[in-house]
Amino acid sequence: MITQLERLSQMADGRYATDAELLFLEEYIQSFSLRVQTYRQIQASEAELLEQVQHRIRQVDPALLLSNQTDLSGKWKRDTIRVLRYSAITVLLDDAELLRDRLLFWMQTVMKAFDAQRSCNVTYHVMQQVVQSLFPLDEASLLCPILELNRSLLGAKPE
Repeated sequence: MITQLERLSQMADGRYATDAELLFLEEYIQSFSLRVQTYRQIQASEAELLEQVQHRIRQVDPALLLSNQTDLSGKWKRDTIRVLRYSAITVLLDDAELLRDRLLFWMQTVMKAFDAQRSCNVTYHVMQQVVQSLFPLDEASLLCPILELNRSLLGAKPE
């Protein structure tokens, strides 16, 4: 939304915006109530969501959150909370570009430096499954594409 508003401001500089240029605002207004509801659901479900994701990750690969016998689950949890909270704001604002530019590109570099892409890939894949089981369908349909963006950027291995 913020990115689209900035673009509109630049495009319509000195003139009125067209109906087509304003369409995204109408769509946002129509989805606003659901976005707020989803944001609140993410906030209320954060602890349970992370617990279920971590539990499933340990089932899939018990060694995934270990590095040289060091338990990385605390760091995993802090990083995952940060991304989840940014994802919640992204759902609320309907602005994936802002998420990508403000967090994911930076975090992608960090995850590559620590060779954590596989952990991110599994985390956000599993998180989508957990969201689909915990959240109503309309809320999950707002959050899951953002989680997939997280997975694709943070979990991607360089080719």
